[in-house]
This record gives sequence, C-alpha cells and structure tokens, in this order.
Amino acid sequence: MANGIASAPAPSLRQDSQPGAPASGKLPERRSHHSRHTYGAIDLGTNNCRLLIARPVDGGFTVVDAFSRIVRLGEGLSRTGELSQDAMDRAVGALSVCGEKLRRRNVSLSRSVATEACRRAGNGEEFVDRVRRETGIVLDIIEPQEEARLAVLGCHKLLEPGDGPALIFDIGGGSTELVLIDQEEGIPRIRSWWSAPWGVVSLTESEGTVALEGPDRVQAYGRMRERARRAFAGFASALPSDVEGIRLLGTSGTVTTLASVYLALPAYDRRAVDGLHVPVDAMQKISTMIAEMDHNERAALPCIGRDRADLVVAGCAILEAIVEIWPAEKLGVADRGIREGILRSLMARDGHIL
Repeated sequence: MANGIASAPAPSLRQDSQPGAPASGKLPERRSHHSRHTYGAIDLGTNNCRLLIARPVDGGFTVVDAFSRIVRLGEGLSRTGELSQDAMDRAVGALSVCGEKLRRRNVSLSRSVATEACRRAGNGEEFVDRVRRETGIVLDIIEPQEEARLAVLGCHKLLEPGDGPALIFDIGGGSTELVLIDQEEGIPRIRSWWSAPWGVVSLTESEGTVALEGPDRVQAYGRMRERARRAFAGFASALPSDVEGIRLLGTSGTVTTLASVYLALPAYDRRAVDGLHVPVDAMQKISTMIAEMDHNERAALPCIGRDRADLVVAGCAILEAIVEIWPAEKLGVADRGIREGILRSLMARDGHIL
C-alpha cells in the first residue's frame, strides 16, 4: 500500500513544554538514502480534502501533484453529533482520488490526517475504518496541538522579518487554531496555543442560513463575531501586552479568499496570494463589506463564487475577532499549512535539511 503513517515530530520546530505537546527530535547528521523518495500529505478537514505530493530538493521541496476538493465532511455535525452519510460519501470519493494519485506517483512515504470533524463525530472512528477499507488510506485523527504544530511548520517561513512575537492562526471548517511563537535564528518556538470550537462550518451552522441571508444579516454577523471573541478570551488574556513589532500570519481559505478580493483578482492565483502582506484595516473593511452582501452578491465575486459564498461570512467574523486580540498592522497570507508541515516533517525525518 502506498500510504504510510509517520507520526514523528518535525525536528525543525521547537516548543515550550506543554501537556500533550509533541517533543522535538534531532536531525540525523547525514542525509539518508531516501533522497529520491516521493512524499505525500493528505489533510482531511471539516470542509476540504487536500493532497500534496512532493520530492525534496536542496533547501525545500518541489510539488509534483496536488488535489483539493470541498467535501463538507462536517455538514450537520453540530446538530447531530455524527458525520452524515452524504458527507462521508463525498469525503470517500475525494480520498479515492487521493489514493489513486499516491499510487500513480509511486509515493513511498505519506501521512494522512483528519481534524476537527472526525475528532468530534461519534462515528469518526467508523468513518476512518471505512476509508481504510475502500481507499487504502490510513487516516490519523490528530489532536488540536498537533494540528497547530503542523500548520506552523508549514507556513512560518512567510512571517515578516522581525524580533517581536508572532501569532499564526488557521481558520478551519470546525475549529480555529491560534499559536503564539517566538523565532530564534528563523526557527519557531511555540510559546502557547489555543483551539477554539468555531470554524467556518460550525459557526455558520450556529447562526443559521435564514439569519445570515435575511434583512438582519449584519446583526447576525455581529453575533458570530461575539461568539468567536468569547471563544478566544482565555487565550487573549494570556497574550503579552504592550509589545512592539508584533506579527500576524493566517493560513486558511478565509485569508486567501479575502486577499484575492483585496487584489481584485479575476480568478484565484496562488502565486499572487501566498506570501502577501495586507494592511489589517483593509482586511477589516473587506470583511464588513462581505458581511453586508447577500448570497448572490458574494457569489458574484470571482474568488468567492458559490462554493464559498455561504461560509465566507463566518470566516470574516473569526478573522475580525483575531485581529481584535492581536492588533498587528499587517496580516500575512499563507496558501500553505498542514500539508506542507507534514511533508517537512517526513522529509526532515529522512535527513533532508529544509
């Protein structure tokens, strides 16, 4: 079977000792014989299924194949406590495509992770068993701290230069991870992290489509912002105050979508978005504009479209709550995260210096 599970932590990410947090390893002193191996990473979230296949090169890796599909695995989860049959069918269909790509590309080592939807669902383990039977993919349901670690490992290189602390966040479908880091010689050290139970799917369902699309949608948006703000309150109280040079970096469909709107792109262009730094006040204005639009108006924006039109408002509410607790001047945008973190972990374990 092409897919394997590699759970070793990334050697290049240091963190303070925390309960349940993975410890760091050490890089082998010599590069191993795996230099020509092809690696794979699958991230099955509450909303999306994503695959990345890559080979190591000096100082990094080159992507040889990729796949992404909106599967809405967590649709209805907040109401029933279980993954629905339709949602599981969609996810298995996408994972079947991933499995075929892993085999066709002769991937020798891969890791496949599932996040909040499978963590919360009463039938999450049953779904994992079905995925293994039907696709050959072994899903690892990871804890929030591992999800945060992988996201940081995948995107921290896009932080603006500076000596101040940085907040990296990942707005998912079912949860949002916040990670406060310091950097020493370019290597991130996690000071603290937080996982809030609101993502774009769960927060949207908490308010309901009728409220979000009705005449009082701005008030509904305000309620979602307040829910997100309360969910972050415990983390916010522990953040350092009166700190100069703070930096902010986001990895998620929300921030890449809003960055595309900021650039007025006619179609999504990863090269234009990944690594962009946008004034926070501009992102706040775009968030407010989107919250005031109805569904059809949002869907008409080229980089939102009908696939994201119903969920992007919740993402805006979460983003605004984040910049309230961490008032940076600019927001870094990353079209990379967990998958890249997995690949870096696997390659570093084999001795590749990234």
